[in-house]
Amino acid sequence: MTTGWSLQDAPRLDGKVAIVTGPTSGIGYETALGLATLGADTILAGRDEARCEQALARIRQAVPGAQCHVLRLDLASLASVAAFAATAVATGGGRIDILVNNAGVMGLPRREVTEDGFERQMGVNYLGHFALTARLKDAICAAPGGGRVVNLASVAHRRVTLDLADFLAERSYEPRVVYGRTKLAMLMFSLELHRRAKAAGWPLLSIAAHPGWARTEIVRNGMGRGPKGILADFVFNRVAQPARDGALPSLFAAAAPEALSGAYYGPSGWRETRGAPGTAEIYPQAQDEGTARQLWALSEKLTGVAFG
Repeated sequence: MTTGWSLQDAPRLDGKVAIVTGPTSGIGYETALGLATLGADTILAGRDEARCEQALARIRQAVPGAQCHVLRLDLASLASVAAFAATAVATGGGRIDILVNNAGVMGLPRREVTEDGFERQMGVNYLGHFALTARLKDAICAAPGGGRVVNLASVAHRRVTLDLADFLAERSYEPRVVYGRTKLAMLMFSLELHRRAKAAGWPLLSIAAHPGWARTEIVRNGMGRGPKGILADFVFNRVAQPARDGALPSLFAAAAPEALSGAYYGPSGWRETRGAPGTAEIYPQAQDEGTARQLWALSEKLTGVAFG
C-alpha cells in the first residue's frame, strides 16, 4: 500500500455504527475520535464509566455534533461482555459496521486473575475480545457490505511463542512475555477469523493493526511508578510517536476502502516503530495455522462462546 495515508484520505462514515474498546486514552481515544470525526455513530466501550464520559466530552468538544455515546464493558468479565454485546446490538439496530478490539493491560508486575479465573492480561487483552467478537459476529455480518473487525496486535508478538499448555500462565508468569503472548494471540485470532470467514462465507473483514511505539498510558500503568516505570516513561517520551499517529494504522484498518481482510498494518518507518500506515510484517509463529486452530478451540472452551 502507499504510505502517507492520513485521516483526511478516509471516506465519510455517516450512518455507520462503530465500537471502540478501551477508548478513554491513548490509541483507543484517538481511534474513537477519528471515527467520530468521520461521522460514525461511535460507541465508547469501557469499564470506567466516569473516564468514558470524560472522553466523550472531549470528543464532542473537538467534533461538535459527534454521534457517540458510552456503554459499559468490562473485558475481565464474560458476564459483562455478554450484557454489553446484547445492548450494543440493540443500540446499533441489529448491525455493527466496525469493531475495534483495542483495550488492553500491559506488564502487570504480579499475576492477577479476572472474575472468570483467567490471567488478567490474557483475559482482558485477548479472551474478552474473542468472546465479544463471537457475540457480535452476526451483527457485524448484518452490516451493509459486511462489517469490519480490527484487532490490535503489537511488535511484541515478534519475541514470543504461544504456550497452549500454560496458556493462563499458571505455572510460570513473566509480565512482558505474557503481554507479548496476548498480542500474538490477537494477531493469530485476526488471521484465523479471516480464514474462517472466507471459508464459511461470512460477510466480514478481519484486519489486524499495531501502533508501533506510541506515547500512551499503558506502559506507565503496567510498570507502575517504580524504577522500571520511570525508565519506561523516560524512554518512550523521547522516542515514541504521539498517540494520534499511533492510531492511524487502526483507523486505516477500520475505514480505508483499500484495507484488506487478512492483512496486518502498522507504522511504515524504522522497524515499524513510527511513521505513516503501511503493511506490517507478520512473524512466522503468527502464521502457524495448526496452532491457530488449537488456539481457537481453546478460546471457545475457556469462554464458553462459539462463532457458530
